Amino acid sequence: MTTTPSAKDTEKSTERKRGSGVQFVYDVLRDEILNLTLAPGSAIDEVQLAQRLAMSRTPIREALVRLAGEGLVTTLPNRSTVVTNIDLLNLHAFFDAITLMYRVTTRLAAQNHQPEDLVTIRARQAEFAQAVAAQDALSMIGTNREFHAAIAAAARNPYYESLFLRLLDEGRRLLRLYYSSFNDQLPHEYVVEHEEIITAIENRDIETSDALARRHADQIVSQTRTMIADDRRIDIAL
Repeated sequence: MTTTPSAKDTEKSTERKRGSGVQFVYDVLRDEILNLTLAPGSAIDEVQLAQRLAMSRTPIREALVRLAGEGLVTTLPNRSTVVTNIDLLNLHAFFDAITLMYRVTTRLAAQNHQPEDLVTIRARQAEFAQAVAAQDALSMIGTNREFHAAIAAAARNPYYESLFLRLLDEGRRLLRLYYSSFNDQLPHEYVVEHEEIITAIENRDIETSDALARRHADQIVSQTRTMIADDRRIDIAL
Protein backbone atom coordinates (compact mmCIF):
# COMPACT_ATOMS: atom_id res chain seq x y z
CA MET A 1 0.00 0.00 0.00
CA THR A 2 1.40 3.39 -0.97
CA THR A 3 0.51 6.70 0.57
CA THR A 4 0.57 10.05 -1.15
CA PRO A 5 2.38 12.74 0.84
CA SER A 6 0.09 15.49 1.98
CA ALA A 7 0.54 19.10 0.91
CA LYS A 8 1.70 19.87 4.44
CA ASP A 9 4.39 17.15 4.30
CA THR A 10 5.56 18.42 0.91
CA GLU A 11 5.76 21.96 2.23
CA LYS A 12 7.85 20.84 5.23
CA SER A 13 10.20 18.89 2.94
CA THR A 14 10.63 21.92 0.69
CA GLU A 15 11.42 24.14 3.71
CA ARG A 16 14.02 21.66 4.96
CA LYS A 17 15.71 21.62 1.54
CA ARG A 18 15.68 25.40 1.36
CA GLY A 19 16.98 25.68 4.89
CA SER A 20 19.82 23.28 4.16
CA GLY A 21 20.65 25.30 1.05
CA VAL A 22 20.86 28.52 3.07
CA GLN A 23 23.11 26.79 5.61
CA PHE A 24 25.36 25.47 2.85
CA VAL A 25 25.78 28.92 1.26
CA TYR A 26 26.28 30.50 4.68
CA ASP A 27 28.97 27.98 5.62
CA VAL A 28 30.84 28.42 2.32
CA LEU A 29 30.81 32.23 2.44
CA ARG A 30 31.58 32.45 6.16
CA ASP A 31 34.60 30.16 5.76
CA GLU A 32 35.86 32.09 2.74
CA ILE A 33 35.46 35.42 4.57
CA LEU A 34 37.07 34.21 7.80
CA ASN A 35 39.88 32.52 5.90
CA LEU A 36 40.40 35.80 3.98
CA THR A 37 39.87 34.01 0.66
CA LEU A 38 37.27 36.72 0.15
CA ALA A 39 39.24 39.83 1.00
CA PRO A 40 37.75 42.71 3.02
CA GLY A 41 36.01 45.13 0.68
CA SER A 42 35.59 42.62 -2.15
CA ALA A 43 32.23 42.49 -3.91
CA ILE A 44 29.96 39.46 -3.70
CA ASP A 45 28.31 38.79 -7.06
CA GLU A 46 25.08 36.88 -6.42
CA VAL A 47 24.82 35.70 -10.04
CA GLN A 48 28.36 34.29 -10.13
CA LEU A 49 27.90 32.78 -6.68
CA ALA A 50 24.67 31.09 -7.76
CA GLN A 51 26.46 29.59 -10.75
CA ARG A 52 29.46 28.47 -8.72
CA LEU A 53 27.39 26.81 -6.00
CA ALA A 54 24.64 25.59 -8.36
CA MET A 55 22.04 27.30 -6.18
CA SER A 56 19.19 29.69 -6.79
CA ARG A 57 19.63 33.27 -5.62
CA THR A 58 17.01 32.94 -2.86
CA PRO A 59 19.14 30.90 -0.40
CA ILE A 60 22.13 33.07 -1.31
CA ARG A 61 20.26 36.21 -0.33
CA GLU A 62 19.07 34.61 2.93
CA ALA A 63 22.63 33.54 3.75
CA LEU A 64 23.86 37.08 3.08
CA VAL A 65 21.27 38.44 5.52
CA ARG A 66 22.68 36.12 8.20
CA LEU A 67 26.24 37.16 7.41
CA ALA A 68 25.24 40.83 7.51
CA GLY A 69 23.77 40.27 10.97
CA GLU A 70 27.19 38.99 12.06
CA GLY A 71 28.95 41.99 10.53
CA LEU A 72 30.83 39.91 7.95
CA VAL A 73 29.17 41.48 4.89
CA THR A 74 27.73 44.92 4.25
CA THR A 75 24.84 45.84 1.97
CA LEU A 76 25.49 49.12 0.18
CA PRO A 77 22.84 51.71 -0.74
CA ASN A 78 22.79 50.43 -4.34
CA ARG A 79 21.90 46.98 -2.91
CA SER A 80 25.24 45.44 -3.84
CA THR A 81 26.98 43.43 -1.14
CA VAL A 82 30.64 43.54 -0.13
CA VAL A 83 32.77 41.79 2.46
CA THR A 84 32.92 44.14 5.44
CA ASN A 85 36.19 46.01 5.75
CA ILE A 86 38.41 45.62 8.79
CA ASP A 87 38.31 48.99 10.52
CA LEU A 88 42.02 49.68 10.90
CA LEU A 89 41.49 53.29 11.98
CA ASN A 90 39.67 52.16 15.12
CA LEU A 91 41.70 49.04 15.74
CA HIS A 92 43.24 50.48 18.90
CA ALA A 93 39.76 51.03 20.35
CA PHE A 94 38.76 47.47 19.46
CA PHE A 95 41.87 46.06 21.13
CA ASP A 96 41.23 48.14 24.27
CA ALA A 97 37.64 46.93 24.45
CA ILE A 98 38.30 43.24 23.87
CA THR A 99 41.21 43.22 26.33
CA LEU A 100 38.94 44.71 28.97
CA MET A 101 36.28 42.07 28.26
CA TYR A 102 38.81 39.24 28.49
CA ARG A 103 39.74 40.54 31.94
CA VAL A 104 36.27 41.38 33.26
CA THR A 105 34.60 38.13 32.21
CA THR A 106 37.47 35.98 33.51
CA ARG A 107 37.51 37.83 36.85
CA LEU A 108 33.77 37.42 37.27
CA ALA A 109 33.90 33.76 36.21
CA ALA A 110 36.38 33.14 39.01
CA GLN A 111 33.98 34.82 41.40
CA ASN A 112 30.62 33.52 40.20
CA HIS A 113 31.08 30.19 38.41
CA GLN A 114 29.07 27.09 39.25
CA PRO A 115 30.41 23.50 38.98
CA GLU A 116 28.58 22.90 35.70
CA ASP A 117 30.30 25.92 34.17
CA LEU A 118 33.70 24.27 34.62
CA VAL A 119 32.44 21.18 32.81
CA THR A 120 31.45 23.31 29.82
CA ILE A 121 34.64 25.38 29.86
CA ARG A 122 36.80 22.23 29.93
CA ALA A 123 34.82 20.70 27.07
CA ARG A 124 35.36 23.81 24.96
CA GLN A 125 39.06 23.78 25.84
CA ALA A 126 39.34 20.14 24.71
CA GLU A 127 37.81 21.10 21.36
CA PHE A 128 40.23 24.00 21.01
CA ALA A 129 43.22 21.77 21.78
CA GLN A 130 42.07 19.32 19.11
CA ALA A 131 41.80 22.13 16.55
CA VAL A 132 45.29 23.34 17.42
CA ALA A 133 46.69 19.82 17.08
CA ALA A 134 45.02 19.52 13.67
CA GLN A 135 46.38 22.94 12.62
CA ASP A 136 42.84 23.79 11.48
CA ALA A 137 42.70 27.59 11.62
CA LEU A 138 38.95 27.97 11.07
CA SER A 139 38.25 25.40 13.76
CA MET A 140 40.69 27.19 16.08
CA ILE A 141 38.79 30.43 15.51
CA GLY A 142 35.45 28.80 16.29
CA THR A 143 36.56 26.77 19.31
CA ASN A 144 38.50 29.68 20.79
CA ARG A 145 35.37 31.78 20.55
CA GLU A 146 33.30 29.11 22.29
CA PHE A 147 35.91 28.69 25.05
CA HIS A 148 35.82 32.37 25.95
CA ALA A 149 32.04 32.46 25.47
CA ALA A 150 31.73 29.70 28.10
CA ILE A 151 33.84 31.76 30.51
CA ALA A 152 31.67 34.81 29.81
CA ALA A 153 28.54 32.77 30.57
CA ALA A 154 30.09 31.66 33.87
CA ALA A 155 30.63 35.33 34.77
CA ARG A 156 26.87 35.69 35.23
CA ASN A 157 26.59 39.19 33.76
CA PRO A 158 24.51 39.16 30.56
CA TYR A 159 25.59 42.67 29.56
CA TYR A 160 29.29 41.85 29.66
CA GLU A 161 28.60 38.52 27.98
CA SER A 162 26.69 40.12 25.12
CA LEU A 163 29.37 42.74 24.51
CA PHE A 164 32.19 40.20 24.67
CA LEU A 165 30.47 37.88 22.18
CA ARG A 166 30.01 40.79 19.81
CA LEU A 167 33.71 41.67 20.08
CA LEU A 168 34.79 38.04 19.67
CA ASP A 169 32.69 37.76 16.51
CA GLU A 170 33.95 41.07 15.16
CA GLY A 171 37.54 39.97 15.74
CA ARG A 172 37.36 36.61 14.00
CA ARG A 173 39.24 37.77 10.90
CA LEU A 174 41.90 39.39 13.06
CA LEU A 175 42.27 36.05 14.81
CA ARG A 176 42.81 34.49 11.38
CA LEU A 177 45.74 36.87 10.89
CA TYR A 178 47.00 35.91 14.33
CA TYR A 179 47.06 32.20 13.51
CA SER A 180 48.60 32.96 10.11
CA SER A 181 51.53 34.58 11.90
CA PHE A 182 52.36 31.10 13.24
CA ASN A 183 51.61 29.41 9.88
CA ASP A 184 48.62 27.92 11.70
CA GLN A 185 50.99 26.00 14.01
CA LEU A 186 50.04 27.67 17.27
CA PRO A 187 52.70 27.08 19.94
CA HIS A 188 51.52 24.69 22.66
CA GLU A 189 52.27 27.29 25.32
CA TYR A 190 49.21 29.24 24.20
CA VAL A 191 47.04 26.16 24.65
CA VAL A 192 48.52 25.86 28.15
CA GLU A 193 47.49 29.47 28.82
CA HIS A 194 43.86 28.36 28.55
CA GLU A 195 44.52 25.57 31.04
CA GLU A 196 46.07 28.04 33.47
CA ILE A 197 43.03 30.30 33.16
CA ILE A 198 40.71 27.36 33.91
CA THR A 199 42.73 26.47 37.02
CA ALA A 200 42.61 30.05 38.30
CA ILE A 201 38.85 30.21 37.73
CA GLU A 202 38.33 26.87 39.47
CA ASN A 203 40.36 28.10 42.46
CA ARG A 204 38.29 31.31 42.55
CA ASP A 205 41.56 33.22 42.34
CA ILE A 206 40.24 36.50 40.98
CA GLU A 207 43.52 38.40 40.74
CA THR A 208 45.39 35.55 39.02
CA SER A 209 42.46 35.06 36.64
CA ASP A 210 42.63 38.75 35.76
CA ALA A 211 46.41 38.69 35.27
CA LEU A 212 46.29 35.59 33.08
CA ALA A 213 43.44 36.97 30.97
CA ARG A 214 45.32 40.23 30.45
CA ARG A 215 48.52 38.43 29.47
CA HIS A 216 46.55 36.21 27.09
CA ALA A 217 44.88 39.21 25.44
CA ASP A 218 48.08 41.27 25.29
CA GLN A 219 49.93 38.48 23.51
CA ILE A 220 47.20 38.10 20.87
CA VAL A 221 46.98 41.87 20.35
CA SER A 222 50.74 42.30 20.05
CA GLN A 223 51.12 39.42 17.59
CA THR A 224 48.18 40.62 15.46
CA ARG A 225 49.48 44.19 15.35
CA THR A 226 52.85 42.92 14.14
CA MET A 227 51.16 40.80 11.48
CA ILE A 228 49.12 43.73 10.16
CA ALA A 229 52.08 46.12 10.20
CA ASP A 230 54.32 43.79 8.18
CA ASP A 231 52.73 43.99 4.71
CA ARG A 232 55.33 41.62 3.29
CA ARG A 233 53.82 38.70 5.17
CA ILE A 234 50.31 38.67 3.75
CA ASP A 235 48.84 40.09 0.56
CA ILE A 236 45.40 41.35 1.52
CA ALA A 237 43.44 44.44 0.58
CA LEU A 238 42.16 46.19 3.68
